[in-house]
Amino acid sequence: MDKPINFTLIGRSGSGKGTQAKLLMKEFGDFCYISTGDLFRDLLKADTDTGARVKKIVREGGFPLDDLAATLWMHSFAYNLKEDQGFILDGAPRRVSEAQALDRFLEFLERKENTFNLLIDISREEAIGRLTKRRICKECGRLIPWVGEFKKLKVCDKCGGELITRRDDSVEAINNRLDYYDNTVVEVVEYYKQQNRLIKINGEQPIDDVFKEILEKIK
Repeated sequence: MDKPINFTLIGRSGSGKGTQAKLLMKEFGDFCYISTGDLFRDLLKADTDTGARVKKIVREGGFPLDDLAATLWMHSFAYNLKEDQGFILDGAPRRVSEAQALDRFLEFLERKENTFNLLIDISREEAIGRLTKRRICKECGRLIPWVGEFKKLKVCDKCGGELITRRDDSVEAINNRLDYYDNTVVEVVEYYKQQNRLIKINGEQPIDDVFKEILEKIK
């Protein structure tokens, strides 16, 4: 049986990784979708020693244990990814050690050759502009990006809820996340680039054009 296709989505905060993930799922069908951000947000809610320690680190502006992100998404893959199902890993890997761990895991699953590593590329200036203006629905938690037609929304387009600014979208928090990308995630980009396994996408285009470029480059 041929292995299904898989995607990792890398890019600065605000680059539209989640939006493109949804379009990929609509185009190709059922995927096992894993968001590193969602996994950590769930962990912060957990009444566990790890959850409490991570919450304290995040509140102080730090970053959790290097191996923790890989542990979370590897656990999620192991218990949720079906044999005939592709996956989308949104927002990971973010460290070279994670990329290497993912490669070993994909080799174990015989999926490495069927995995596309997409860089949704936007400038730091574009990221700041988007992140300081994007909103989240107070009722259902839907994240509304500051791109295209989404800019015109006055209320949530799914439930009609009030749109507010996300707590972690303060200028200081945004700059911390972008500094992390420039200092750490860029090394992952280089890791894939050196192996000729990186597909770079212009993320500053309209949403549909970004997706069109993805489809053209994965053929």
